[in-house]
Amino acid sequence: MKNFSGPLRRMLIYGFSSYLGLVLINNSELDLPNMWIAYAPMFITIYILTQWLDRKFNDQSKLK
Repeated sequence: MKNFSGPLRRMLIYGFSSYLGLVLINNSELDLPNMWIAYAPMFITIYILTQWLDRKFNDQSKLK
């Protein structure tokens, strides 16, 4: 089970944060000619956030 904890944790963090980001952007009533202007930076930010949070959780689990 230890082999699945890292990928599962990353999947949950990415899934939750990307869903939240999509809800925020889709409900923001943006009127852009191309929505990728909003989506691309959001997904890049979410990827960076996911990597950072995963490292934080991984570092804390090593301390125990």
